Amino acid sequence: MATDFIIGNTDGRVQLLNSAPFRGGAKYVLYWAQANRRVGWNHALAYAIALANQAGLPVLFYEGLTFDYRYASDRLHSFLLEGVPDTERHLQRLGIGYVFYLRRTRHDPNDVFYRLAKNAAAVVTDDYPVFLARHYNASVPAKVGIPYYAVDSSCIVPMSRFEHREYAAYTIRPKIRKLLPEYLQLAPAMLVRHKFTDKTPKFHTLVSSSNIPELVASCDIDHTVRPSTAFRGGSPDAQKRLRHFLKHNLHRYANSSNQPSENATSGLSPYLHFGHISSLQVALAVRKYAHEHKLMPDEFLEELIVRRELAFNFARFTDHPESIDALPDWARKTLAKRARDKRDPLYSRDQLEQALTHDPLWNAAQKELLGTGKIHGYCRMYWGKKILEWSHTPVNALATAVYLNDRYALDGRDPNSYTNILWCFGLHDRPWVERPIFGQVRYMSYDGMRRKTDVDAYIGSIE
Repeated sequence: MATDFIIGNTDGRVQLLNSAPFRGGAKYVLYWAQANRRVGWNHALAYAIALANQAGLPVLFYEGLTFDYRYASDRLHSFLLEGVPDTERHLQRLGIGYVFYLRRTRHDPNDVFYRLAKNAAAVVTDDYPVFLARHYNASVPAKVGIPYYAVDSSCIVPMSRFEHREYAAYTIRPKIRKLLPEYLQLAPAMLVRHKFTDKTPKFHTLVSSSNIPELVASCDIDHTVRPSTAFRGGSPDAQKRLRHFLKHNLHRYANSSNQPSENATSGLSPYLHFGHISSLQVALAVRKYAHEHKLMPDEFLEELIVRRELAFNFARFTDHPESIDALPDWARKTLAKRARDKRDPLYSRDQLEQALTHDPLWNAAQKELLGTGKIHGYCRMYWGKKILEWSHTPVNALATAVYLNDRYALDGRDPNSYTNILWCFGLHDRPWVERPIFGQVRYMSYDGMRRKTDVDAYIGSIE
């Protein structure tokens, strides 16, 4: 039975999502990288290696990219493809097989994963609570006929250690702090005992830094959303940003992270989203560097661990984490009560998308999103609040914010970005003094942003 081959799972990271037996005479254990598209610091890949070692088999790492996911574009495709060459090189050094399949049009085969699974003893994949991974992890296990394991390598404290949806940061924070000593440890070593020696299948797509534009152009995707002007995908670029943050920004993060023009943040959210870097690696590196240089990293670790993992908790226990129905009762009721309040000005989705409002700060934030694929976190709060203020209804506003985020943001389609957007509508917050349009949802103003940040410097950096 499948349970005969379960490696010890005392840390709560691993879920077995079916009861199928291991396949006798299989060629490998298959790791399907859906969310954590990296080799190092990957608990799911480490678990696949442990299973394979026990079964006397090699490991095959499969990574796919299709043309028909929601908002597929040059930006998202390019960022993901930029990580592929390094992944392949790293796996070759370890003796792990690698298949990357780029499905470019509807005429291309759509069964590559199942072809690979037919020769696998078991499948290991990523436990991820939104977007395609959530859908596939619900529908695929019953179809493969072999054990299907989902492993949480996205969070430092596994999502499964929390039994229900937490109300806010103050309720999850003490629970995370209690568990952190157990989990804030080095990731398992990659000790491969059996090298992969089979031929690479013909449907493998060769990706190099030079052919990425050609590959992207050949896909039936949205070519109007161009690659980011500021971010290049892949683990090497993520590591460079981490090193830069440690050396230049960590010491000033507490005082300057909410100043958009200061560029004091890590810039790692796109890489965390695509799994090109591990939050565990980042946390340990920050803690070590802070200790060596006598710095206080608490504010950054609060965002990286408590706030980010609160977002994963929210997504895990919410059927539709991008819906207004996911808001707490008080927020839904107060927004519904104020839904008929007059909005002036009132902007269409097209006007917002093109940054054609009267507000230069909001326009700058939207232009940053359009060009780079990211908005500074503090500006994104203002960005979301104003979409609520300038849209016909709260439901319409949330749909617009999610659309802009998912279409343009490199860190979109992510538990953290959905949670940050819904925070603008009252999630993980408390009721405030009632006012038009917002009801008791927290309000943000242009004048308030001018008092707290250097608005002119930020606008000047974008224009």
